[in-house]
Amino acid sequence: MLIRRLPSTKIAMKWALVFLGLVALSECLVRVPLMKGKSMRQSLMEQGKLEEFLQKYNDLSAKYNNFMSDLPMYNYLDLEYVSIITIGTPPQSFRILPDTGSANLWVPSIYCNSQACSNHRKFNPSLSSTYRAQNTPVSIQYGTGSMTGFLGYDTVNVGGIVDTNQLFGLSQTEPGSFLYYSPFDGIMGLAYPDISASHSTPVFDNMMRQGLVSQDLFSIYLTRNRAQGSVVTFGGYDTSYFTGQINWVPITVEGYWQIAIENVMVNGQVVACAQGCPGIVDSGTSLIAGPPSDIASIQQQIGATVNSYHQYTINCQNIGSMPDVTFTINNVQYNVPPSAYVRQVNGQCSSGFQSMVLPTAQGDLWILGDVFIREYYSIFDRGNNRVGLAQAV
Repeated sequence: MLIRRLPSTKIAMKWALVFLGLVALSECLVRVPLMKGKSMRQSLMEQGKLEEFLQKYNDLSAKYNNFMSDLPMYNYLDLEYVSIITIGTPPQSFRILPDTGSANLWVPSIYCNSQACSNHRKFNPSLSSTYRAQNTPVSIQYGTGSMTGFLGYDTVNVGGIVDTNQLFGLSQTEPGSFLYYSPFDGIMGLAYPDISASHSTPVFDNMMRQGLVSQDLFSIYLTRNRAQGSVVTFGGYDTSYFTGQINWVPITVEGYWQIAIENVMVNGQVVACAQGCPGIVDSGTSLIAGPPSDIASIQQQIGATVNSYHQYTINCQNIGSMPDVTFTINNVQYNVPPSAYVRQVNGQCSSGFQSMVLPTAQGDLWILGDVFIREYYSIFDRGNNRVGLAQAV
């Protein structure tokens, strides 16, 4: 992968963690292909909402007047949140993962013969009258797979926002099984351009440059327990998704959405990150992750034990008596209760904390993934280089 400033191992570890977040639950989710489930089209048809959805999100001629737009996300087992965007003229639809932990937009192409492309939608540039070839190669290496391909320009419609000059990746190879089993076709990175492969301009940067949003920020609300209603709001935030005040946290490094964590506590005692540590707010990672020794300390405090598959499991009967895990960020305490960090599937429970090793110049990195974002509505403010956190409803 072509990454500027930040080592490529960070991206590899990030995606290894996403995969580990899935396989760590393999004892409960033995049928990984369930992640494919029903197509979004089928689900919308069953609910009688397909026509309404296509009219709202596929009509490139509709004018965008409010400069703020919601992009619905579909909750897959509380592990991944997937949206539909369109690329090209006429529009070709794709399921994408809105990911604040990366910066590239890419989708499979008709030139891809990998197994992962066989069960996903593929972009056909010859069918788009607005496609322009750029042909710069792009290569993205993940911890459990990779994609290679080339770049091109086309019109991208994200929740009704029409970006007419977006550079995106068209995959030619997607080796491995991770992307084959994913419920998404491609990925839409929402991080800073500094970590974009092949110097591609991220989608939200183009929205800002073209004046397509009224504010240079977007926000994310994630539902719990597989419920509908998850959403990315571009150009603003919605007060109906949170209670109380917004606490603003400055960005410390403009690559990922990186912030400073002061400590991690259980029952009022510091059990991890005692000297402070860097963290990122990452919608593309399912769990909360941190250095092995710190995570081991948290697992011990919450009563998680390692099984024969090296997975941290929890006695479901203990959930009611388990403690909150508290993150102190910019002098504000953010409690993550057991109802948030315990994963329950088919009567079995597992921990939502995961070990990883991801060193940075500021120290070992923590990832505040979906387990955290479900509890705290997150606002990603590029105009002021800060993240806003508020108690989600």
